[in-house]
Amino acid sequence: MISEKTMEMGKIRKYVFLVDRQANAYEVKKGIESIYKVNVESVNVINQKGKIKRSGRGVSRRPSSKKAIVTIKKGQTIDVLPK
Repeated sequence: MISEKTMEMGKIRKYVFLVDRQANAYEVKKGIESIYKVNVESVNVINQKGKIKRSGRGVSRRPSSKKAIVTIKKGQTIDVLPK
């Protein structure tokens, strides 16, 4: 995920990813280490419930999602915006 807040978190070695809702922290750690070739210190996982939205008389819900905040070892970086 790229936003102003997540770009600032990159300065303190934390990166935010949208992950599969069935994935656990261990699976996220192994996936990030294999894709980006970095050493992961910790993984925090957040389940986000979908917001309820109204449209006239009807009510619908946005889909739920899961975010993972990954902290990597000191001295390593992930290139968020590839060139």
